[in-house]
Amino acid sequence: MKYPAIDVEGVDSDFLLALLDDFGPTAVDIHGSVVTVFFHDIARRDAAHDVVVRTHRGSRVQSRDIDDENWARRSQENLAPITIGRITVAPPWHAAAPNSEPRLSAGALAEADTPSPVTIVIAPSMGFGTGHHATTRLCLRALQKLDLTGSHVVDVGTGSGVLAIAARMLGAADALGIDDDPDAIHAAMENGARNPRADCVRFEVKDLRSAPLPKADVITANLTGALLVRSANMLLAAINPGGSLIVSGLQRRERDDVVRAFEGASITWEAAEDEWVAILFRSS
Repeated sequence: MKYPAIDVEGVDSDFLLALLDDFGPTAVDIHGSVVTVFFHDIARRDAAHDVVVRTHRGSRVQSRDIDDENWARRSQENLAPITIGRITVAPPWHAAAPNSEPRLSAGALAEADTPSPVTIVIAPSMGFGTGHHATTRLCLRALQKLDLTGSHVVDVGTGSGVLAIAARMLGAADALGIDDDPDAIHAAMENGARNPRADCVRFEVKDLRSAPLPKADVITANLTGALLVRSANMLLAAINPGGSLIVSGLQRRERDDVVRAFEGASITWEAAEDEWVAILFRSS
């Protein structure tokens, strides 16, 4: 199978993804100084190509169709595990004995209050969410600020499913990941199967803009600033009283607009990485 993509050199990857957000990129692959961005179809790829050429005249942009096997092979060469707090996200070829409870020495048993590390196995696919993008890292940090024990979690725009899987492995009773992209849901289900400890995680194709969300104690929404503003009322309505909402995917310049859209919820944590921001709200 061939995937339409553009290779871009000379543009920062985070700025590039923000510029191309309206064209619905499905994945990004960074190899050296070249950023490869994948799209659902040729029309969106070609439109994205034209925008980059117009706005970054000094960049080098090439359109091409990439074979899935070649992309996966290159990912295996370049993608390494990444650790955020107590969570390590690893591709299958780097995960040693994943999903098993760590063995504790006698000395370590005395530190029973120290949370165990968690390894999540995520295969690279044509969807975002391996943990290597700043917005995913920020969401994983935010999840670790919460006591998820026994909670019901909904992950909106689940992509590879990493946040839903992480929530369950951090103690949530169950987690539901939704996405309007059937390919992303297929990849998320495969990743769920790679993590046996994430046994109560479901994934469904659902469009946030046309279908109500189920009630949840915690909602994660790694979307875009514009979509967060448009969906604020729906997201807030789905949180149980006293529940938490993690939002990311917004840029620093969009931060104030997003906060205004979620007026009525209080900010309990906020962090930024590069040009990206994540905010943890608590509902009243």
